[in-house]
Amino acid sequence: MSGPANFYAQDASARASWRLAVLMGANSRTYKFALGQALLEFGREGQETVPLAEFAAIYALGPVRHAAHSPQAPQGEKLGENDFLTIAAEESTATLEADYPTDRLLAAAVRSMPTMVMQKFHNLRSDTAVPHAFYQLFGTGQHRSVGLTPDLLQLAHSEQAPSLAAEVGARWNIVETSFAAGIGRSLVEEGVLLDWDTLQLTDRRRRRSVTGIIEATVGFQHGRCLICDDVLGMSDGIAVEHVFPFSLMRSLESVDSWHGPDLDSLWNLAPAHAACNRTKSDRLPHTLELARLAARNEAIMQSPTLSAAPCNTA
Repeated sequence: MSGPANFYAQDASARASWRLAVLMGANSRTYKFALGQALLEFGREGQETVPLAEFAAIYALGPVRHAAHSPQAPQGEKLGENDFLTIAAEESTATLEADYPTDRLLAAAVRSMPTMVMQKFHNLRSDTAVPHAFYQLFGTGQHRSVGLTPDLLQLAHSEQAPSLAAEVGARWNIVETSFAAGIGRSLVEEGVLLDWDTLQLTDRRRRRSVTGIIEATVGFQHGRCLICDDVLGMSDGIAVEHVFPFSLMRSLESVDSWHGPDLDSLWNLAPAHAACNRTKSDRLPHTLELARLAARNEAIMQSPTLSAAPCNTA
């Protein structure tokens, strides 16, 4: 099975479809993250139908806020004078001061959203759609509205909703960092450092926080602990687990030089319950843990702009 199909086979749920769209969809710009945040926000409010203009006002704020510190499209991409990002840049000062889109920016969002992002959010590469839909468009002209599906409303009120929102933000930060650095799938290997004091991934070039390692990777594990495979709740103590224990590298270095892969790299790091992490301690991973790590790393390798190296080690 392909990467997305294998990922979905592990958890054939609406939650997995959402993560497929956010984590593994093709990212030519950052629009889908703004859309994802708006969907979760309106979903939390329990609104089944939202006027497109009202929805677009929340959507448009995201790219403007992010564009203040990071690019929202790849370097070298030419933007026309009527491009949404061009208008967002021109209207950013007034929008940020009011914390609400200007009339011009709002009109640009209403005009562009249905074809620019809303037709594409559910799609993966090769025009494959995720199995669940999270919204529909109704009406025409000024009377268009966004209908939120039962799957979206259920997700927005689920135990994992805060984690799903954090994953959207993490992916957004990683993609825009990739745009800023001008690198793609090698971002984690070449462009990011891990700060163990804060568990933050840090942009090596600009020395700014990209995102937390837990937020960046937990979705690829379906929100589950790599050790026990139970759900990682936001109220749970969560640790970053060295699947192959770091002590292995230290102990072998004391005998001979270490010739294996870096065990402190992202391919070997996984969110786990703190209690599971303590119990596992320095033992080698069990077969099931290795299988989960391999599946997680395969999913990461299928995701644009985020890769772990060397993922094929496990």
